[in-house]
Amino acid sequence: MKRLPVRWSDSAYQDLLEITELISPDSPEAARKLARQILAKIADLGRIPERGRIVPELLDQGISMYRQVLVPPYRVIYRIRSSAVCVEVIADSRRNLADLLSQRLLR
Repeated sequence: MKRLPVRWSDSAYQDLLEITELISPDSPEAARKLARQILAKIADLGRIPERGRIVPELLDQGISMYRQVLVPPYRVIYRIRSSAVCVEVIADSRRNLADLLSQRLLR
């Protein structure tokens, strides 16, 4: 399979900024390290987009088009399209994600 470009939704980009801004005051190095890990995991999706599993909260609703990869404690939720991998949400996995996913992905 050829490498697909990775595209970010505005809200996913904002998620990453908010995560790093939240961590940075206590530990700037930890914020940078986490951001690098998330960016590396996302960049790798263009090479192997099927690597992530289907998002269980959405699969329970019969929706199987969204996948996720983990960068603990965060989940990167994305969709594979014919022309690109589209990153939709970066969310804390310790929170109940059903409402967030419904609001963001099912509009």
